[in-house]
Amino acid sequence: MQQNASPSLPTPPTLQPATSESALYRRVWRWHFYAGLVCLPFLALLAITGALYLYKEPIESVLYAKLRAVDDTSGASLDAQALIANALKAQPGQHVRFNGPAVPGLSAEVGIRVPGGGTVGIYLDPVSGRVLGQLPDSQRLSEVVKGLHSLMIVGRWANYWVEIVAGWAIVLVVSGVFLWWPRGRKGGVYSLRGHSSQRLWWRDLHAFTGTVAAAAILFLAVTGMPWSAYWGQHFGRITSELGIGLPRYLFGPGPSSSVPLASVGTSVPWMLSQAPTPLSTPPAQDPSQHAGHASVQAPLDSEDQHASSIGVNRALQIFEGLGLPPGTPVSLPSGPQGTYAAMRFPDDVRDQRVVHLDRYSGKVLSDVGYRNYGPAGRAIEWGVNIHTGLQFGWINRLVMLAACVSIVVLTVSAVVMWWKRRPKGRLAAPPRRAADRAAVGSILVAAILGAIYPLLGASMLFALLVDAALPTRLREQFRL
Repeated sequence: MQQNASPSLPTPPTLQPATSESALYRRVWRWHFYAGLVCLPFLALLAITGALYLYKEPIESVLYAKLRAVDDTSGASLDAQALIANALKAQPGQHVRFNGPAVPGLSAEVGIRVPGGGTVGIYLDPVSGRVLGQLPDSQRLSEVVKGLHSLMIVGRWANYWVEIVAGWAIVLVVSGVFLWWPRGRKGGVYSLRGHSSQRLWWRDLHAFTGTVAAAAILFLAVTGMPWSAYWGQHFGRITSELGIGLPRYLFGPGPSSSVPLASVGTSVPWMLSQAPTPLSTPPAQDPSQHAGHASVQAPLDSEDQHASSIGVNRALQIFEGLGLPPGTPVSLPSGPQGTYAAMRFPDDVRDQRVVHLDRYSGKVLSDVGYRNYGPAGRAIEWGVNIHTGLQFGWINRLVMLAACVSIVVLTVSAVVMWWKRRPKGRLAAPPRRAADRAAVGSILVAAILGAIYPLLGASMLFALLVDAALPTRLREQFRL
């Protein structure tokens, strides 16, 4: 039968009321955009330097082959004290560390703190004692990469920014997965549509890469937080006070410094970074006079200035007797209350161990390892070891490398996608409409993340205030 009524015309898109889902989608998209705008350059830097750090050992083995490898492995090695004496002839200063060869064919290294400041590594043939060369710590590839990765090369304040970026990376992952969610779609979910010259192809590449790598990127962001200047320090203190990080009783009743281990120039496990530094007790002095008040920042001294010191050779014998293998890096005493400290960082975090010896008696002042950590401490150290690609060998490094590459791909694809969509002269941010309201779920997620990571929460509040206070004229300039 013929219809007399004319079919109704579709409502123009601009007049259609926004559904709650589309309003939430636009709001999440807007936050995803601004988070990326703030984070992308730094995420790319973190990814590139992180990838280099994953393979620092094989890279440095090639770069510093002339310093690390020796040809003649026949004959007995000189003792540590003789090697240190040869190193001091080549570079006067204060010897602060000794790294013996772990296996035949490797050199020994003596760290010398030079009068002008800084530390220089002197490499020696352990058999002949010949100096192979030297390398300032500040120029070592791993130290340069570490400084760039944490932005500590700029200054400590910049590390706070890294913490904020890591927090926003978590926001990027959560919001990105929400934007990718199929919602009944098939195209662009698991495949790339269009041609590489089209924005759609870059959009699909961005979404697919981000979704596949989401878990690894989220893991890197969360496990990187312990190194941050604010969250890491406070988290370590709180877990130790609760007894789920590093129990206080481990260091016994002897004297200890108010200076944490991380501040005295040695590499220590994250869980021990804020622990007090054990101190040696000079002969004929009452230990109770120094407990809690001594400082490790005493004037530099050398072994021969303290005749009653057990000496580095004896200290190495004690460490070996405690089960620490040859080649374990040893920090040498600095000042009359300094200690010998062996720092073992094997690939398996369960074998991690730090031992301090009294420089006069050889008594073990502390012997702390993974076995002593509380549940929070163990979880953090596992995360740190996986983050740095150590725990599961080459498979671990490949997975973390894939995550780093994915972050670079996401950064490049985001910039290309934005450039192709951006009208001339505009920022092209996703628009905010008056009818849009944030869903309770999204507010709750943001509140939880802000409570866990306070610097992220503060930056989110700041972004909200700026977004709300932005004049209409500027909002029109920046809008889609």
